[in-house]
Amino acid sequence: MLTVYHNGECSKCKELFDLLQGRDVQYKFYLQEPLSVEELQSLLTKLNATAIDIVRTGEAVFATQYADKTLTDTELLHAVVDNPILLQRPIVVNGDKAIIARPPQLVTDIL
Repeated sequence: MLTVYHNGECSKCKELFDLLQGRDVQYKFYLQEPLSVEELQSLLTKLNATAIDIVRTGEAVFATQYADKTLTDTELLHAVVDNPILLQRPIVVNGDKAIIARPPQLVTDIL
């Protein structure tokens, strides 16, 4: 089973849904169910990434609250917990592997 962390308004998430039609997929709308720091750390391990890799630095909230600061990975994860819109999307998890599916076709790498 795949788990997809997504934003229902995101065009890339919608494209991914089309690609995953007919598969056993669990979707988590992270704006309604924000992830904890521990869940984000688990995602980082599966992604083999650092905190900044999952942060949408182009979002207005990042520009106004965080861009001029030097933040640790833990501080960045707390910023994502406090502002879920900052989480990159979509993120697809398959077992112990994950991918930021941008573009959505990258999902084939972990199927």
